[in-house]
Amino acid sequence: MNAPLPPSRYAFSQRACNLTSSAIREILKVTERPEIISFAGGLPAPQGFPVEVMQAAYDRVLSQQGRVALQYGPTEGYAPLRAWVAEDLKRVGAHDISPDEVLIVSGSQQALDMLGKLFIDPGSKVLVEAPSYLGALQSFSLFDPAYVSVPTDQGGLMPQGLTDERVRDARFIYALPNFQNPTGLTLNLQRRQELVERCAAVGLPIIEDDPYGDLRYAGEALPGLLGLGRAVGATVIRLGSFSKVLAPGLRLGYIAASREIISKLVQIKQATDLHTATLTQMAVYETVKSGFLATHLPSVRELYRKQCGFMLDAMAEHFPATCSWTRPEGGMFIWVTLPEHIDSGELLARAVERNVAFVPGAPFYTDAVRPNTMRLSFVTVPEDKIRSGIAVLGELIRQS
Repeated sequence: MNAPLPPSRYAFSQRACNLTSSAIREILKVTERPEIISFAGGLPAPQGFPVEVMQAAYDRVLSQQGRVALQYGPTEGYAPLRAWVAEDLKRVGAHDISPDEVLIVSGSQQALDMLGKLFIDPGSKVLVEAPSYLGALQSFSLFDPAYVSVPTDQGGLMPQGLTDERVRDARFIYALPNFQNPTGLTLNLQRRQELVERCAAVGLPIIEDDPYGDLRYAGEALPGLLGLGRAVGATVIRLGSFSKVLAPGLRLGYIAASREIISKLVQIKQATDLHTATLTQMAVYETVKSGFLATHLPSVRELYRKQCGFMLDAMAEHFPATCSWTRPEGGMFIWVTLPEHIDSGELLARAVERNVAFVPGAPFYTDAVRPNTMRLSFVTVPEDKIRSGIAVLGELIRQS
């Protein structure tokens, strides 16, 4: 890890002074060493990037509409892509979304930043799962919220945890219903319905972050919170991304929400970056408009299913019975709970000495931290390295 910087001679804002580096990004610096077997990064498998298809799409856009693609565009986004997103949302049960309710953004991380600007004042109550996505916590923390954790179990977020005390004066609840980062858990249909009904009753907006929903490789697909919420009068703001279905380097995502919310977000985005890259939007639309994802994603899902299976098999062989872990039906992550006396941060230091890396669980909590947890990602690691790396971790856990 990098040594702390000396006190600055610049008059940074208090917000900037409060910033900290992402724990995952710091760990990834270690994983740049070629000898490291890394289960740390939540990176899609490069084998799934449709390089030739994207290259052809960029060529068509530049040759046929180059002067439009290289010009400024509307803040709301490229109209055909917004219309495609609105139509595609019917797959997850949102049948009444219009293109006017879709805003194209520069990746889901920008969406989180913009929603923080929209909803959070210093001290505002924000509800999050325990554990929750570290990138969202890092983004929201810039606006100095008062986090309140909602309890989870092996079924994910527990709607009965939305007590009157927890929801009182809360600005929103942030949730990842599909293959959650970091746990890999999925919220079942009953809990989804209970969640939107409870939030509708108390007027609590839901931010539904769903970057992994199209990466299901087991079980049955479930309707999204956006469609379920609209059926009962709940306010649901859905975030989607092309990072996991095409490529993260595109930095392209979307927000689907009511016109009132989209209107305010457009004003925020105008002050942020004017609009998302026109060329990228047009090339992505050129790629997806004729159903490419329906033929592309099955091979990606199968790759992830195999990778997940390799890791689960290795863990069953090498991890002691005192450990437990999730068995995801999609996505990229497995969440491990170690015996109570083991601190995964200390375990990481010993694992790196043996050329293995993972992400300790503590940074994913806002309170009631459980240091005996860790996140493992399997999608970018070859089978032989998965097996040898898990064997090392199993040995270190037993030694602890």
